[in-house]
Amino acid sequence: MKILLAIDGSAGSDAAVEAVASRPLPAGSEVRLLAVVELPFVPTPETWALPESYFAEMEKGAQEQAQSAMDKATEALKENHPDAEISTTIVNGHPKEAILDEAERWSADLIVLGSHGYRGWQRFLLGSVSQAVASHASCSVEIVRKSRAVEED
Repeated sequence: MKILLAIDGSAGSDAAVEAVASRPLPAGSEVRLLAVVELPFVPTPETWALPESYFAEMEKGAQEQAQSAMDKATEALKENHPDAEISTTIVNGHPKEAILDEAERWSADLIVLGSHGYRGWQRFLLGSVSQAVASHASCSVEIVRKSRAVEED
C-alpha cells in the first residue's frame, strides 16, 4: 500500500501522523511524507519596497519549519513501522495542487492529511485543503481531525 501523508506541522497534521503511525500497515507498505511550502503573495506598491532578502528569508524559514515537521513525523513513523519504506518530499507551491499532483505522480493508494477545523469565514477566506483534496483525488482520502482534548490544551 502506498500512503501519501501530507504534513504541515499543525495539530491536525500531527493527528494524521499519529493515525498512520498507530495503525498496522500491510507488508511492503510505503509512506511518503509530503510538506508543501507556500509563500504568501505580497504585492509591492511602487511607493515602498521590501528588502532584497525578504522573500529569501521567508522561504528559508518556511523550509526550516517544513523540515522540522518532516523530521518529527519520520521519527514517529519509523518508531512504529521500522520495516515500512518511508520517503520524504518538500515542494514549493499551493498545497491543494501539490498534494494532488504528488499523489497522481507517485500512484498513491491513499492520501492522509489533517484538518485545521476552520469554520465559517475562516474556511471561506482560507479555503479547505482537505476538502479540495477529497473532492479531486483519484484515490481514497482520509481526513484526520485533532481531538477536542488537543484543542483545549
